[in-house]
Amino acid sequence: MLVLSRKAGQRIHLGDDIVVEIRRVAGNRVTIALEAPRDVRILRGELQESATDFEDDEAETYPVSRGIAPRFAGLTTHLTTSEMVG
Repeated sequence: MLVLSRKAGQRIHLGDDIVVEIRRVAGNRVTIALEAPRDVRILRGELQESATDFEDDEAETYPVSRGIAPRFAGLTTHLTTSEMVG
């Protein structure tokens, strides 16, 4: 694991198309902004297990064709950078 120290406004580039920017540091709380392609899944660590369990349940309940559960077909998400940072 690589550990880096950054100040507000500084960025970290991951590969060619992912950028992490430190927006604000206040006490023990850090606000970050993530820039990534739409096909890159971004998930808070504390939600990883729940998301994995949900995906397993969905796979059992709804057979997947072409990678999309039928009830989610056609559903798109439009998040701006400011919405991802909240």
